[in-house]
Amino acid sequence: MRAFLAVMLFACAAAAVRAQPAAPQLAPLAHSALLAVDAAPAAGGLVLRVRRAGSDTPLAVSDVAVTIDDKGESAIARSDGSWFVARPAGVQDAGKTIDVTVGHDGIHEVLSGRLAASAAVSGPATPGGGAVISSGRKQLFWWILNIAIVLIAAIAISRRTS
Repeated sequence: MRAFLAVMLFACAAAAVRAQPAAPQLAPLAHSALLAVDAAPAAGGLVLRVRRAGSDTPLAVSDVAVTIDDKGESAIARSDGSWFVARPAGVQDAGKTIDVTVGHDGIHEVLSGRLAASAAVSGPATPGGGAVISSGRKQLFWWILNIAIVLIAAIAISRRTS
């Protein structure tokens, strides 16, 4: 019986891991002859990824400066090579112009694009771009389900041993 409960607990934990929110789907924002900038909405701001245009070779980016409608915003480098721009809660960025200044290979390039109305980035619609809340609800559901299963298993084990 304990082995069965352990297997069930492991299966529920694996299902909860799969229910974790996926990385945001990046959509093209702007490009030049050398660079392309992709963007996606994220909880609390925007995620930007700078890459070489037309290839997947790594790009050594030294700094990124972001301006949204002539207002400078700080960009924070993330461990996966992307950049995060924090935005205040409730700010509507739809239709705003974003300028991204990228320092790479000893030069600085300025790329400009317009944030799309529906998904906060230009280019094709981002599937799941507005699903940040629903994926959070899925994760919450899985945590509640896991806790309930563990409680049921604890009650069953305690009744068997008494």
